[in-house]
Amino acid sequence: MTIEEKKISAPQRLLNRSELVERMKSIKLLASDVDGVLTDDTIYFGPDNLELKRFHVSDGFYISIAMKAGLEFVVVSGRPSEATTSRMRDLGVKHVLQAPINKAQLIAPVLEEMNLDYSDIAFVGNEILDLPLMRRAGLRIAVKDSAPELIREVDYVTFAPGGFGAIREVIQAYFDAHNLNPEEILKRGK
Repeated sequence: MTIEEKKISAPQRLLNRSELVERMKSIKLLASDVDGVLTDDTIYFGPDNLELKRFHVSDGFYISIAMKAGLEFVVVSGRPSEATTSRMRDLGVKHVLQAPINKAQLIAPVLEEMNLDYSDIAFVGNEILDLPLMRRAGLRIAVKDSAPELIREVDYVTFAPGGFGAIREVIQAYFDAHNLNPEEILKRGK
């Protein structure tokens, strides 16, 4: 292991799961990057601008349950994609922000509309492009396979890698923080 790898593998003290659950009690909005968080960071390109992405079904399922429970969910991506737009429409996500600009600036109008502050949000990212929003978020979360530069600045790192249930893991912590049972939420049909 090189000296640089040792520096990367020794970030500040991270929250454990029970501390994450406690912090989730004050979160009003969950924001997420797409590529590498909701997907496995793979994009398939075909002829005629065909673009395909692999989304994790359980992540999507938990996003829809969380929104039924009242948690606001926003996608913040620096790369516009019809595949992302289509998947988020399928899940009923109202705010799908996709533009190659600073993500903290991209989400600002949504926060204003919802009368929220950056401290009210948990943000899940994976790459250095996420740093401007990550640095402002009230709860900073990286997926397991994130860039080392990002991991050094977060509060929590998921056990699951991006595209393999990381968002479900975060949402389960939100449910635990609010004593919510996903099965009961589904039964209510809210």
